[in-house]
Amino acid sequence: MAPGAAPAPLPVGVLLVLLAAAARPAAAWDLWALRCGFSADCECGFGPDLRGLEFDLATNLVGQPLVRQQVMKGLREFLENPNPVKPLVMSFHGSTGTGKTYVSSMLIRYLFQKGLQSPYVHHFSPIVHFPHAELIEQYKESLKRWIQGNLTICGRSAFLFDEMDKMHPGLIDVIIPFLGPSWVVYGTNYRKAIFIFISNAGGEQINNVTLALWRARKDREEINLQDLEPAISKAVFENPQSGFWKSGIINEHLIDFVVPFLPLKHHHVKQCVISELVQQGLEVRPGVVQEVADSIPYFPEEEKLFSSTGCKTVASRISFFF
Repeated sequence: MAPGAAPAPLPVGVLLVLLAAAARPAAAWDLWALRCGFSADCECGFGPDLRGLEFDLATNLVGQPLVRQQVMKGLREFLENPNPVKPLVMSFHGSTGTGKTYVSSMLIRYLFQKGLQSPYVHHFSPIVHFPHAELIEQYKESLKRWIQGNLTICGRSAFLFDEMDKMHPGLIDVIIPFLGPSWVVYGTNYRKAIFIFISNAGGEQINNVTLALWRARKDREEINLQDLEPAISKAVFENPQSGFWKSGIINEHLIDFVVPFLPLKHHHVKQCVISELVQQGLEVRPGVVQEVADSIPYFPEEEKLFSSTGCKTVASRISFFF
């Protein structure tokens, strides 16, 4: 797997062989693997920079104060405990273009010395790695072996599960033993691992709640987690099409932090345009910034408050105005 990027699809047989090969049987453990799995002395390229992450989130993450709050709270509580009782499990929810992938990538970059290129960061996409519903039992076994094998190699591993809304229901439950508070699973100490789930599911409901609160004269910067949790729960965890449908991960309360991404307003999109122009080495012209931001569709139809695609299409639109 190419960490941090969506690899080309592999034949199922090849995928299963690769995943199975990653698992080391207990008898084959070497001293390094044992030390890394059971001791705080071996961090496997894990070098957290929380100050840098907090600054980057505050400076470059547009319009998501609640995300900054939840992510930093979760990481601080987890990393300040030398002996956490369970892995850190976070679930990101929101519409396209609101920053979910951006934040997960930034988080990994500030936790691992090689960022997304670290061999201890593992990225899964249901479309690429688990495309066929009829092979779900094989995928379950392969996924369990992959996680077990990599946690044997490094107890500080991170696992990112993208597009959970497209994951086959029932598949993700195979990792439940790795998410709870037990000391070891399959001979592996896994309590320092990090699991991040990313999903568009719940995005529509988050948008609707945000709009309703705006109409009730509550600014989006005043929205708190309690305003959004019921809507997210219903949309994500009670949806038969969701990867979390009737999941033991939910029933056993194994997700530590639900992180909602709010819809972005026009001035947030303008910030994204400016950031993208700077990144591309282009002149920041106020007229261009305005035109690019205006070219993006907004909802609802009457008020046109929130970007329908967040900042996702900003980069591709800039070329039309130069």
